[in-house]
Amino acid sequence: MTAIDLSGDVAVVTGGASGIGREISVQFADAGADIVVADLREEPREGGTPTVERIRAETDSDAQFVECDVTEQGDRENVAKRAAEMGGADVLVNNAGIFRGEEFTEVSEAEFDQLMDVNVKGVFFVTQALIDQLLEDGGRVINLSSVAGLEGSGDFISYCTSKGAVRLMTYSLADKYGPEDVRVNAIHPGVIETAMVTEDVPIIGGESEAEFRQTVPLRQFGQPGDIADAALYLASDLSEYVNGESLVVDGGIAST
Repeated sequence: MTAIDLSGDVAVVTGGASGIGREISVQFADAGADIVVADLREEPREGGTPTVERIRAETDSDAQFVECDVTEQGDRENVAKRAAEMGGADVLVNNAGIFRGEEFTEVSEAEFDQLMDVNVKGVFFVTQALIDQLLEDGGRVINLSSVAGLEGSGDFISYCTSKGAVRLMTYSLADKYGPEDVRVNAIHPGVIETAMVTEDVPIIGGESEAEFRQTVPLRQFGQPGDIADAALYLASDLSEYVNGESLVVDGGIAST
């Protein structure tokens, strides 16, 4: 098996303090990358050691935390500045995102705007802030969409809208920057066991868990490490001819 080596790379991971972003940060650091952990707060939602401290204790990589609300221009500029100070971003993982599941007729304009500001504008403008660095030496952008960005759902119309936008943004960026050796791909997770589905929308541990489990052909929910494995592949030379793709990691939901 070919070992993945990201030594010498600087990776920026938004939403990197918790859940999927935390696992991506740790796996990238274990592969040799230095990490900019960009998040609203340093402490992981699930508790435990902050991501930066864990990386420094368990790997030989450097890691630095930058407080970042992806909807704020000043915060995005701070992330870009920190990445430049560390040698310049080689990999960007746009992982920060929120979920809203209100009934279509009950979604307020403010709620819709918040969803689009974080899930769509955040991805767009964080990438914009870092694109000059990514262009310097063959960068890689990995956008976290969702299986909801591939299939419509009458239960989650606003969320599906935001994640579908991320998918098409990925394709468009891949088309624009592929000729300049920047690869842009998307990962579409299914139900992954994070605070989003155990607390925000209690799919796991809630009354609907058994019902949701039956929608997954593998009959099990994913773990953050499943998505981190996919991100590691897309960040590595193993995917050097993969651009503008949607990598679905959902246990088979989208296939049914």
